[in-house]
Amino acid sequence: MMAKILIADDNKQITSVLTEYAKREGYSVEIATDGVEALEKFKSFCPDLILLDVMMPRMDGFEVCRDIRRESNVPIIMVTARGEDFEKIMGLDIGADDYIVKPFSCGEVMARVRAILRRLSISTDNSKLFTCGNLSVNLENYVVQIGNEPIRLTKKEIELLWTLASNANKVFSRDSLLDKLWGFDFYGDSRTVDSHIKRLRAKVDEFPHEGWEIETIWGVGYKFAIKQE
Repeated sequence: MMAKILIADDNKQITSVLTEYAKREGYSVEIATDGVEALEKFKSFCPDLILLDVMMPRMDGFEVCRDIRRESNVPIIMVTARGEDFEKIMGLDIGADDYIVKPFSCGEVMARVRAILRRLSISTDNSKLFTCGNLSVNLENYVVQIGNEPIRLTKKEIELLWTLASNANKVFSRDSLLDKLWGFDFYGDSRTVDSHIKRLRAKVDEFPHEGWEIETIWGVGYKFAIKQE
């Protein structure tokens, strides 16, 4: 079935080029040129993924993202003309799945789109088993294996790996991981996440693994990256 993409940007040159690239990939495309129209098209078009510009007339991308997240988990890639960390963090914290900074390569944008849509197609049920290449994470019995070798991880390390891996290529801020895994009332700071990531990496790096890695997104957080073929 043809995936549907909503491109929300007030720059006609950008929407025209992205539409051309998306159609080459076989996607169905709708365009919105301001925030209000983006919400209207979201409801009428029911896209499988949204490319959402931050700076738009009538309603900015952050407001649009917040409104959509009140009723849908549709993947959203935020597009910003500036690369300030606070904008990236804000977008991720309000529910965006990824971000990209202008000027960008349309090929890179399509690679991000493919990665997210591929992740969605991996599993649409509530399975507690995740596999990627030679990695398997079973949250039912808290067993992690690389190849046929079990990896000795703590409960929190397994939950951290599961959260990242089952949302492959999605960037998580340190604060969002802290809230998700330790809870809002946890007495600590984001360095807790950094120390757990460090130990998790040290353990999995003892075993050969290709096609994936836990990446640091400097100034933002971490993601489980599935390498492009």
